[in-house]
Amino acid sequence: MRPTLLAVAHGTRSATGQKQIRDLVAAVARRRPELDIRLSYADVQQPRIGAVVPTVRDAVVVPLLLSAGYHVRVDIADAVAGTRFPVTAPLGPDDVLLDSLTRHLPDADAVVLAAAGSSDPAWRASVQALAGELGAHVGYVSGSEPTVAAVVAGLREQGARRIAIAAYLLAEGLFYRTLHRAGADAITPPLALDPAIVPLIVQRYESALLTTAPASL
Repeated sequence: MRPTLLAVAHGTRSATGQKQIRDLVAAVARRRPELDIRLSYADVQQPRIGAVVPTVRDAVVVPLLLSAGYHVRVDIADAVAGTRFPVTAPLGPDDVLLDSLTRHLPDADAVVLAAAGSSDPAWRASVQALAGELGAHVGYVSGSEPTVAAVVAGLREQGARRIAIAAYLLAEGLFYRTLHRAGADAITPPLALDPAIVPLIVQRYESALLTTAPASL
């Protein structure tokens, strides 16, 4: 039997966002019906990753997160401490996400990359690198500076007539909803809605099997 695919999402209070993540994991299960796939969370929702790890004998942990920030380095790392469960790279940064954002961006005079704010240097570096690939200005939500609304307003003052927001967010939630009040003309959908994310999750799982001996061996 292959190791369990233990997916770890951030968690959200948004019922719509919760369903988007459940639907994403269900799509992975349909693609790989032979796998035992479990969904857990790093924050907000239950079950937390730390509660699920003891219930499986062998697993590959796949963070459904967009960078290797605090939840990967601390929450998930603490949850698997003492096991041999490999933890894959998070979903981002990855060219699949860049392609998804690019495909969903409408024609615009300017693009703002909106990402959930974080003080983690690696996280911020990955966001800045993605913005460079998109040719986008960067704005943050969740209290970080500059805010998305401030960046949009600045672009308006510079003469931009049509501004699009590239939402670097996996699912809808409070952060995503604030983007609709940021003054832009268009916003890309949450990344979880793109079918291209499903094979990316499977690829993370399979890569771990190629590089790490399963705990059951």
